[in-house]
Amino acid sequence: MKQDSLQPIVKVPAHIAIIMDGNGRWAKSKGLPRFFGHERGLATVRKVVKRCRERGVSALTLFAFSTENWRRPPEEIGKLMEIFGWALVREVKKLDENDVQLRVIGELDRFSTDIQQKIIDAQMKTQHNKGLVLTIAANYGGRWDMIQAVKAWSETHEKTAISALTEADLAPFLCLSDLPEPDLLIRTGGEKRISNFLLWQLAYAEFYFTDTLWPNFDADHLDMAIADFSKRQRRFGMTGDQLSGENALNA
Repeated sequence: MKQDSLQPIVKVPAHIAIIMDGNGRWAKSKGLPRFFGHERGLATVRKVVKRCRERGVSALTLFAFSTENWRRPPEEIGKLMEIFGWALVREVKKLDENDVQLRVIGELDRFSTDIQQKIIDAQMKTQHNKGLVLTIAANYGGRWDMIQAVKAWSETHEKTAISALTEADLAPFLCLSDLPEPDLLIRTGGEKRISNFLLWQLAYAEFYFTDTLWPNFDADHLDMAIADFSKRQRRFGMTGDQLSGENALNA
């Protein structure tokens, strides 16, 4: 498939979340060190961001590094941090030129002071961009997200009993609270689980799993996932007949 023209897709998700899996396996299949896969994966991020802009997606959230990834070999973690710091400097100019706002979510104080400062600088440089909100989840875990949200709520409601806490009360304290919840979750690499990613926010997302390793994933693969999403009926607890009736009334 050629990527020089866009084929029309009826329904495009406003917010796409992606678990970028398969970098290490891609490198291993080619007899290369695992970090080569992470470097190649960065090139895929560029392609996916570009296609999301072309498709009119308003938010893209990428799972780059989980709280559990610290268990990996020290050499790999060192390379990951090197790539992350390098990308925060080199890629931010391109993001800014393309009207992309960069955000990073997660327990960021685990990173070095140098990377933390680069995150701050990158977010400040792109904070007024409106074309696409690109969120990188780094040292992020869905369970951590919910715990920190409860703690933050408690700090601002010291005199309110925890038994009074509702979903609506907690939602503003969660990561991504100012964005629409993800419509579509994509996971590359063949695994079929969400690995502690956006546990709250993915409650009603459509899931799309592909065996394609992340370094091989490109704009055409993204279009396939969006096209599959566009054929699904999202019922949010209602029946298909109810939705058909609503569509008829709104026609």
